[in-house]
Amino acid sequence: MPIPTPNLYPPFNIIRLSHVVFGVSDLAKSRHFYVDTLGLQVTDEDDQRIYLRAMEERGHHCIVLEQSASATVQSLSFKVFDEQELDKAHDWFKAQGHPVEWVERPYQGRTLRTTDCFDVPIELYFKMERMAPIHQQYALYRGVKPLRIDHFNLFSPNVDEAVAFYNRLGFRVTEYTEDEESGKLWAAWTHRKGGVHDMAFTNGRGPRLHHTAFWVPTPLNIIDLCDLMATTGYVDNIERGPGRHGISNAFFLYILDPDGHRIEIYCSDYQTVDPDLEAIKWDLKDPQRQTLWGAPAPRSWFEHGSLFENLEPVDAELNATPIIAP
Repeated sequence: MPIPTPNLYPPFNIIRLSHVVFGVSDLAKSRHFYVDTLGLQVTDEDDQRIYLRAMEERGHHCIVLEQSASATVQSLSFKVFDEQELDKAHDWFKAQGHPVEWVERPYQGRTLRTTDCFDVPIELYFKMERMAPIHQQYALYRGVKPLRIDHFNLFSPNVDEAVAFYNRLGFRVTEYTEDEESGKLWAAWTHRKGGVHDMAFTNGRGPRLHHTAFWVPTPLNIIDLCDLMATTGYVDNIERGPGRHGISNAFFLYILDPDGHRIEIYCSDYQTVDPDLEAIKWDLKDPQRQTLWGAPAPRSWFEHGSLFENLEPVDAELNATPIIAP
């Protein structure tokens, strides 16, 4: 199925992804992983929640860790251009039959909670408390030296439907994998902020969150993280990589947090700000689309994902199989 024509004038203006809320079973273990190992900065914490940001970020948080009975994803959040865009978003989602609710969130202004086409809980806001810059406080840099949150990737039971929905919100496709036999999308990368993606969709049982990615300065930071994890009790949490993707050209590493939430450490993709930039097509059977070089992805990478709170996934409609490592 052809990818949709870019929608350059969406009903409201999302400028980028913002943050994710993870339910975690043990705050202390999660804190050690995200702060002491990865190097995210704590902006606030109590016995129920920890708020974190990366080194270049001025907003209060990009991840919220929340003590929970189950390791689920509670929401994915996006920042809009201004306050008026929130009202436009509210009216659009309501008119499309999606639930809409104004919710209170610490350190944020008005926040709209709604769902996407597969009932994934999403939130939109404009104002978030600003923090002092720390990107030149080099004494604070630890772990993999994360600079900013980069993207979400979701398992989707129907990638064509997901791409069509987010296209209506102005997300533009940069690269995609097509199943030649059916002509349907197996995966797609879509963006708002001018990188390769803010939101990606992979064919699979879903909706589930496949991973959340953080941008780091260089591939050497990823190698350093491997050394650190291998000698601090986290060697088994290294799931895939290091390597380089064909799609996005990114140097990558995939790791699992103590609850199994997958994190990608990521650098070296490219700029996509031109509105008339043509999307790049890949064949599902081309092994270099997922791994330009490096070991093939393990089976867990295609099967494991984080559940969204109170949302039961369904099997993928497309029965197509990529190359999987034994």
